[in-house]
Amino acid sequence: EMIFRGTDTVAVLIEWILARLVMHGEVQAKVQEELDRVVGGRERPVREADVAGLRYLPAVVKEVLRLHPPGPLLSWARLATEDAVVDGWHVPAGTTAMVNMWAIARDPDVWPDPLRFSPERFLASGAQPEFSVLGSDLRLAPFGSGRRSCPGKALGLATVQVWLAALLHEFTWLPAGSSPVDLSEVLRLSCEMASPLAVKVVPRRK
Repeated sequence: EMIFRGTDTVAVLIEWILARLVMHGEVQAKVQEELDRVVGGRERPVREADVAGLRYLPAVVKEVLRLHPPGPLLSWARLATEDAVVDGWHVPAGTTAMVNMWAIARDPDVWPDPLRFSPERFLASGAQPEFSVLGSDLRLAPFGSGRRSCPGKALGLATVQVWLAALLHEFTWLPAGSSPVDLSEVLRLSCEMASPLAVKVVPRRK
């Protein structure tokens, strides 16, 4: 479990992010503009230290985590040992309950216009991230929360951001053809794209 949770989820998330950026070229352009400003053009590659100066790219990652969490059902399974009533719902003894992060992220009572892709929802005044996705805000806790949260959450998020920054700093990602990106999902080890992403990659360095 440690192996696939530490590798499969990172690869799956990066594919979802690139899919959304291929679909939303204006968002990709904003990320690249920020990278050029922070990194200083394309004379050198992205360094890990550069990520701390980015604000829009982390917002993009959060928005994709909201819409396409690699683990849509969090491993907070609980077993009802006796009949119970929760908010008017009868829960029989023996019922297994899990947190459905996929459903929470699409709930209009939690997220305004939940199906719209908008990284700006994670930017407060002053371009500071509105909240962390590491478990302190249960509106979006893709890594879990509390004692049973993912032990590699900080490393996983940092890995995704560094790789994404490097990929977008060096290349522009475009649709491979006339067919639109297929956002259909399939649940395997993680919630993956049912159809692998096909893109055209254009170097940004001249």
